[in-house]
Amino acid sequence: MRYPDGGGLTAEERDRREQVRLAAADLIEAGASDREVARQFRVTRMSANRWRRALGSGGRQAPASKGPGGARCKLDPTQLRVLETMLDAGPAVSGWPDQCWTLARIAEIVRRRFGVEYTLAGLDLLLHRIGWSVQVPTRKATERDEAKIAAWTNEQWPVIKRGRRTWAPGSASRTKPARA
Repeated sequence: MRYPDGGGLTAEERDRREQVRLAAADLIEAGASDREVARQFRVTRMSANRWRRALGSGGRQAPASKGPGGARCKLDPTQLRVLETMLDAGPAVSGWPDQCWTLARIAEIVRRRFGVEYTLAGLDLLLHRIGWSVQVPTRKATERDEAKIAAWTNEQWPVIKRGRRTWAPGSASRTKPARA
């Protein structure tokens, strides 16, 4: 379940929680204590007390769900799909040659393409909602030549890295060196 689909809850789970709150409201109206409500519905006493206060100040519908929290997305679902396509294409397609997306670059793309301003923190939340996360890129030069690296590893490295002389005496002790 992704966050834009309702905060990680399915419609059935939201309905079930709604029914719990309404049943708790019935129990509270019948005179049950916060402790009894919390025990029966397996919630904290703080939640039971919050429901009691909401019921007292706003009536029967006050404990009802108001839907998923947070600000509404500034981009519609079509624009989100376009953004994902652009991100999948890579930064080089958008004019950045180093193959690294940053929040500032993505914010610039969103501003240019859709005319919408996002803070970096807001953009980070948006990217998490659509399934993107912060990644540390592997640092490889674009000029890297794998064939030359393999040839150097096979030809030059054995010359540089000689084997240990196992025949020479040695000791790890500083106080009692090995005899020659």
